[in-house]
Amino acid sequence: MDKTRQTFSKEFKVKIALEALGEESTIQQLSVKYSVHPKV
Repeated sequence: MDKTRQTFSKEFKVKIALEALGEESTIQQLSVKYSVHPKV
């Protein structure tokens, strides 16, 4: 069974990065909110 890699748009990455820099949420909280691995 093959897994398809999830891809993210540049806009999505920028949105997450800016939200992470805002210091209102932790990386763990953002990863749960957006259903991504914390290392991504």
